[in-house]
Amino acid sequence: MQTEVQTIADIAYDAERTKLLVRFAGGDCYVYVGVPGEVHRSFVDAPSPAGFFADQICDRYPYNRLEA
Repeated sequence: MQTEVQTIADIAYDAERTKLLVRFAGGDCYVYVGVPGEVHRSFVDAPSPAGFFADQICDRYPYNRLEA
């Protein structure tokens, strides 16, 4: 997903299914599959969540866009 990283509005994680839900300020929502718990924790704790997303999540895990 080669896009400009938008401001992240919300992050949710399903540890049982290792799925990460990311909602951007513009309203787009994506679910990333196979994301380890430690990546989720680092994402939440990152000083720049958008930067962490760009470096560590975007283009590294399979994803699907969720329809509104």
